[in-house]
Amino acid sequence: MANVTGIDVSRLPDSHPGYRRVQLLSHHRVTHVWDVGANDGGYARESRRFGYRGRIESFEPLHDLYQLLKEQAGHDPLWTALPYALGAERSEATINVAGNSGASSSFLPMLDRHRIAAPSATYVGSQTVQVHRLDEVWKEFASPEDQMFLKVDVQGFEGQVLAGADRILGMCVGLQLELSFVPLYEGAMSYLDAFKLAASRGFTVMSLEPGFTDRRTGQMLQADAVFFKT
Repeated sequence: MANVTGIDVSRLPDSHPGYRRVQLLSHHRVTHVWDVGANDGGYARESRRFGYRGRIESFEPLHDLYQLLKEQAGHDPLWTALPYALGAERSEATINVAGNSGASSSFLPMLDRHRIAAPSATYVGSQTVQVHRLDEVWKEFASPEDQMFLKVDVQGFEGQVLAGADRILGMCVGLQLELSFVPLYEGAMSYLDAFKLAASRGFTVMSLEPGFTDRRTGQMLQADAVFFKT
């Protein structure tokens, strides 16, 4: 009856990718999550919903989204909101603001393939933001003894974030990267390069989470890969 009305009913939590991710965090005894590209805090809230109880540092440079993020984190003593981006070098940079509540905002130019598949993601403005290296800030919030997990969802800027996180990447037991299967942002890391980089640092892919899909064709354009060291 639900299917006839266009609704699908599934059993929670087993069917939810967030639950399976938190299972992996628990199995690998993760105590600290770096949430890079946090938007309004949805990733952290989902992690809490499915049982992750360790520390979370969420990075969001867009001003309005950071205020929402800060408000959410303010209710959780183990969750910290930080108002800057992460990249390869410490600098001041211009980020393009997307029309879909900032979800597709990026430092990189958006390609036509993205705009055609999701017109609502078209850039509607820009902001000047601060960029830091994770290698330079991690000691404020964690220690080498922590079991750390790095999640990076920055719309094509993943390569630059990882370049600025070389030291901490060696201490991470897990990694989550947004992968693009077709070029969506000019100069973005390809999914093949992401897999090669993860493998070169000892990570094995353990989960794939479906992402941005072109509704006109059914082609999946992005997904998240979750890696852990074995």
